[in-house]
Amino acid sequence: MELRANWSKKVEYILAVIGYAVGLGNVWRFPYLCYRSGGGAFLIPFFIMLFLCGVPLSYMEMAVGQYTRQGPVGALAKLCPFFKGAGLATVVISFLFTTYYIVIITWAFYYMFNTFQSKLPWQSCDHTWNSEVCWDGSNRNSSIFSTAINTSMNLMNGNGTSPVDNNTSYNLTRSLGYLRPNNTHSPTEDFYIENVLERSSGIDEQGYMRWQLVLILLLGWIIVYFCIWKGPKSTGKVVYFTALFPYIVLLILLVRGLTLPGAIDGIRFFIEPRWELLLDAKVWVNAAAQTFNSLGVAFGGLITMSSYNKFNNNIIKDVVILAVVDAFTCILAGFAIFSILGNLAYNQATDVESVVQEGPGLVFVIYPEAFVSMPVAQLFAFLFFFMLICLGIDSQFASVEVIVTYIQDHFGAQVEKYLKRKEFLVIVVCFVSFLFGLPNLSQGGIYFFQLIDYYAAALSLMILAFFEVIAITWFYGARRLSNNIEEMTGRRPQLFFIVCWYGLSPLLILGIMIFSLIQYKPLSVAGYIYPDWAVGLGWFIALISVVCIPAGMVHAVYQAKGSNIWKKFCTSLKSTIVEEEPVQLKSAEFMTSEKI
Repeated sequence: MELRANWSKKVEYILAVIGYAVGLGNVWRFPYLCYRSGGGAFLIPFFIMLFLCGVPLSYMEMAVGQYTRQGPVGALAKLCPFFKGAGLATVVISFLFTTYYIVIITWAFYYMFNTFQSKLPWQSCDHTWNSEVCWDGSNRNSSIFSTAINTSMNLMNGNGTSPVDNNTSYNLTRSLGYLRPNNTHSPTEDFYIENVLERSSGIDEQGYMRWQLVLILLLGWIIVYFCIWKGPKSTGKVVYFTALFPYIVLLILLVRGLTLPGAIDGIRFFIEPRWELLLDAKVWVNAAAQTFNSLGVAFGGLITMSSYNKFNNNIIKDVVILAVVDAFTCILAGFAIFSILGNLAYNQATDVESVVQEGPGLVFVIYPEAFVSMPVAQLFAFLFFFMLICLGIDSQFASVEVIVTYIQDHFGAQVEKYLKRKEFLVIVVCFVSFLFGLPNLSQGGIYFFQLIDYYAAALSLMILAFFEVIAITWFYGARRLSNNIEEMTGRRPQLFFIVCWYGLSPLLILGIMIFSLIQYKPLSVAGYIYPDWAVGLGWFIALISVVCIPAGMVHAVYQAKGSNIWKKFCTSLKSTIVEEEPVQLKSAEFMTSEKI
């Protein structure tokens, strides 16, 4: 048996796992869900789901990877060949993830490069690329401005229409803060739509490629390549910086945010409980989904990275560290983000609820607007977008490693014959992912980006997770997995984990999956309704990964030994580990494996 490479140091593995799990979702998704789902009350279901679902499943995946020393496909093929398609589905999900997730990193690079100016380009509407509906409040004589002032006066006084003079308009604008009429764009929103995206009217109008973004995308892939080209050896060195630097920036933003006027209002919105929402089932589903996605379960990353561990590595310690750091990051990001959103609401003389958004709208519209009012705006903007790049790169190269590990584990002979070295395999994977990411960078690319994000990353993930969990805990057996863990570490898992593996975790995932399908609505973004053919394309993208599960079942039964279909089916459900015994080697033998 060919010995598998190990991480050079334990701390490099820990940082790599943290960097993989702690990503952009902690910055733009958790605070929004916390606010929308009951504020401080949301923390109760969040920690319950983290305890009952996130921690047990992370433990399960790390144990499987470390014991089998395989990626997700090879691991499931050994534990229960009938469900090996679920492992392949995680690889497909990871590939789709790599093609569009790096687009966010590309936008962050674009914003970061634009901070090297004496005046931030999203600060005003006096650029040639600004649209006619861009509004920064500087033109007090425009018809839009006069209409907005009169409307505000009517709302404040409750009387009929009465014109106001120029001085009154000016004073009213100052008293209202950043008064913006309906159907207009703020400078930051206009910069995002008209400069970064050059957004078209819909997905059926793709337009031309944004060559600046294409070059930045290529730069992003070059960085990813050099992060993983040597496997754990190169990845382990990179994570010292990419995993730790975001915490420094978050602390800087938190300290700065707490000193801004209105910060307390933002924090109050973040932590103030709305207990009545705890009775809403959707709040619990949101908590479970956030826990699930933030830890990276079912993406194949935890299995892949754990497969490079030493055989006797203490798994439970790694799981606890990951869970604690992930929860801490969510809370830290929530305080940092909402303190700044509170200041933004203060400057606009509105409430925090009016400025809270999710996803790209929070990161690329709301945040840049908040930085404009800060001293040394360029510095804070640079640090923030550089932090986003670090958060994204960690998750990106971990997903690429899932694909590379799968190809190496199952097509190693062909790789050695045609590509000779792993470095060339990584180049091929990065280049193919780069090509598949190009449709996101056209003028209509944002619509395609949101389509993949909605259907591939949300709807299909829970289905894959459910089959992965039942394959390992029901068919291979939670007790057998416990025996494997005892063989590696000398200790059996506590009864709590076995109970979660057998019942609580699969049922929670099944509940989330069913509720998500019941609540399904066709994708629509900011009033734009996707055409039927685009919705069909979204479902096709979602099914690309899901179809791997039944395909793997058919293939496993076909290859299994037996005189008839029933015997073949029963054989495909049996683990091959006992017959092959590749992992029954004692831990001392793995200790002698070459470190890279």
